[in-house]
Amino acid sequence: MNKPNVFISRQLPDIARALLSEAVFKCQIWDHEIPMPQNALIEHCQGMDALLCTAIDKIDAALYDACPDLKIISTFAVGYDNIDLAGAGKAGIRIGHTPGVLTEATAEIAFGLMVAVARHFLDAHRQIPEGSWKYFVPTRNLGQDLQRKTLGILGLGAIGFEMARRCKAVYDMQIIYHNRGINEEAEKTLGARKVTFEELLKQSDVLSVHASLNAQTKEIFNQGAFSQMKEEAIFINTARGGLHCEQDLIEALASGSIWGAGLDVTNPEPMHADNPLLKMPRVIVLPHIGSSTVFTRDEMARIAAQNIIHFFTTGKLLHEVETKKAH
Repeated sequence: MNKPNVFISRQLPDIARALLSEAVFKCQIWDHEIPMPQNALIEHCQGMDALLCTAIDKIDAALYDACPDLKIISTFAVGYDNIDLAGAGKAGIRIGHTPGVLTEATAEIAFGLMVAVARHFLDAHRQIPEGSWKYFVPTRNLGQDLQRKTLGILGLGAIGFEMARRCKAVYDMQIIYHNRGINEEAEKTLGARKVTFEELLKQSDVLSVHASLNAQTKEIFNQGAFSQMKEEAIFINTARGGLHCEQDLIEALASGSIWGAGLDVTNPEPMHADNPLLKMPRVIVLPHIGSSTVFTRDEMARIAAQNIIHFFTTGKLLHEVETKKAH
């Protein structure tokens, strides 16, 4: 077998390049911290057999048409809403991703955001450098109790399950969810109950989003959705920023339609530094760090590289995204 040429679009954990080099692949890498412009990505992928990309790279027909040698694209991510799957299928390009490995890390972020928003962590911290913590005020920094409250989950897959398990174990929260299918394990072990989307909105004290982004879920959390939620509800999104309409979220918080929000993803992403959410009370925004642990990122890099290695050695991927159904 000729040595396949692999292009890596970002600086990833060292294990990715080490595995590919050990497998005698020829690697080129975008050796800059800033993301690649689309035209540069297309230019660098010409003549390449494989691309190891990230979730922020735009993978579409323009790249497929300009890079006919590409046989596989492996993304350093679980999600693949940045990839034109139908176009990949037509071009005969296989798509790999890294599911499962970031479940625990992302669930931790969702759980942490919930607690931090409920108990005013960021608001209270700000009072110290601002000099407004001068004495005890009994009615200040009053948060929301979480014990035995209702956790609603949109998208009760692996990450949603881990979020629910933590909330059940620590706060004995009641679990409701909205899915296309039934999560039998969650219903059996956590007492979870499937509800309609409208019931999810109306009954949740904390609503945590773990769904994939697609045409049906794009900005599903909009003015209409927020208006049906409890005034004391906390909205958590660690999935994709495109699942919520940011302006509608701002208005819902400002008007008191909902109580608070914790975001690890934004719409657009990255968030502009002057976004009103960053100064609103009971709101915490993180720069998409759900998978940011040493172990998780190393595992993502390993799986993304192994997808490419397995493809060229066995014709199969460790974790392949279906493209035929996308036609």
